[in-house]
Amino acid sequence: MFNRIRALIDRLHEVQEVNALSDRDLDDLGMSREQVLGFLKMPRDISERVTAMGRIFGISEVELKRDHAQWVDLLTTCGHCADRAACAHLLAKGAGAQPSEAHFCGNRAVFGTLAAE
Repeated sequence: MFNRIRALIDRLHEVQEVNALSDRDLDDLGMSREQVLGFLKMPRDISERVTAMGRIFGISEVELKRDHAQWVDLLTTCGHCADRAACAHLLAKGAGAQPSEAHFCGNRAVFGTLAAE
């Protein structure tokens, strides 16, 4: 119970910090206040999941992050995924995972396009 209360307090502090950001700070981040607040609600492992799924498609982390707006879109799509179990199962295969197995992934079309470049 204590951990849940602590997590709630931490989340409230994070929201306060986001609300304290100036418009210039948000411009520097390349995100809107709503996007940043949305990211606070997402699971903490989103960046790692997107990067790992990108590797399955043969895309490096550098390539994924090259276009900031696209990176934010990838994170957002992943953060709203309803099939985290299938994702976890595929990512657990590591180097043995194949792009064709990612039929559930909302980012598969973007990963496919990036892999073809």
